Amino acid sequence: MAFTLQFTKGHGTGNDFILYTDPAGEHPLTAEQVRALCDRHTGIGADGVIRAVRSVSIDEGARSLAEDSDAEWFMDYVNADGSPAEMCGNGIRVYARYLIENGLAALAAGETLTIGTRAGVRDVQRTSTGGFQVDLGRWTLDDGEPLVRVKELKVARPGQGISVGNPHIVVALADVDELALADLTYVPRVDPEPEEGANIELVVPRDPLVKDGIGRISMRVHERGSGETLSCGTGVAASALATRHWAGAQAPNNWRVDVPGGTLGVRMFAAEDGEHVALSGPADLVFTGEITLA
Repeated sequence: MAFTLQFTKGHGTGNDFILYTDPAGEHPLTAEQVRALCDRHTGIGADGVIRAVRSVSIDEGARSLAEDSDAEWFMDYVNADGSPAEMCGNGIRVYARYLIENGLAALAAGETLTIGTRAGVRDVQRTSTGGFQVDLGRWTLDDGEPLVRVKELKVARPGQGISVGNPHIVVALADVDELALADLTYVPRVDPEPEEGANIELVVPRDPLVKDGIGRISMRVHERGSGETLSCGTGVAASALATRHWAGAQAPNNWRVDVPGGTLGVRMFAAEDGEHVALSGPADLVFTGEITLA
């Protein structure tokens, strides 16, 4: 039976999402419906769908509430291919703005909005530039050195695996010409192939790498389940972490990362449970509408 979906389109540095409200968890979308909505030719077009659902109304939300009882809202994020994702750094900033502008949550300057995700609870704050900063929590550096083959790059490159709640493999390239040459319309091949897949980031350091105490890199990304996107928030954080790891002990903890859709900030800082990484940048809501779904 057909039903009408009220939605909002939003993006963070070009990484775009379809958002809708389902507080009681009564209207989850099928993978087929998600694919239809995200199709850029026959649907609305997006890198993924975010459902605003109360944590008490979704099974995964129980873990969020056990971790932090303030996590009233859960970010049910699904990739464009219909597969659920653990986290989305750009998506959670857009989700925060969506909750606030729809009167579902409040966030004054200096306060924290706590949001449940499949990767755990995440804290969001406003920034002085009008955007949002999200604490992505602890990160981990993976062992091994998988080889990544990207179409139009002549040889496979070693990658650095990093988890920031979801899996990433970061690959350093020689220069911006290589970065532009890479064809990310094809899925990069990884050996050995990760069981759950991974987002693949291609990174080039700026010249100079560090300016005024801030590290600088450029990045492109192929997102698991979505293809190449204009930006990937968790991928930006992973890329900055990998570059700092390669650069050594004197590398800074603050980074500026340029992606095709804009610029994001990354900050590494000490916390009680280990080092955390935070991501900051804009979040915009573009338009609202309705669409009838089969």
